[in-house]
Amino acid sequence: MIHTMLAIDQISEGYVILLTGLIIVFSALLTLSLFFKFGLPVMLYVYKIITKGSDKKIKDISVKNDEKFTGEIAAAISVAVHLYLHEQHDNENAVLTIKQARKLYSPWSSKIYGIQNRL
Repeated sequence: MIHTMLAIDQISEGYVILLTGLIIVFSALLTLSLFFKFGLPVMLYVYKIITKGSDKKIKDISVKNDEKFTGEIAAAISVAVHLYLHEQHDNENAVLTIKQARKLYSPWSSKIYGIQNRL
């Protein structure tokens, strides 16, 4: 049995990886562009056919005039909503307490491992 070494240099292997990556990326871009060009309109058309019967236009909705609903009621509702939204922010006291943390040893801040020290 004869063992032969395959001679693959690093440059040709790099080109194979480069071409494989380019083919994957551009095929994904082509697939997405074809989907958005042809697939999405078909899906929207099918969606419109499915939901065609359930659409109500704004003109079809009747508006009932309520004699009891006046501008005063609308103002009271808007004031109540305004007060409710601005009440959600609680008022905190302005006292700031800072506790000094115990300093732990960290090798990142150590001076003995500096750049000037040579092994």
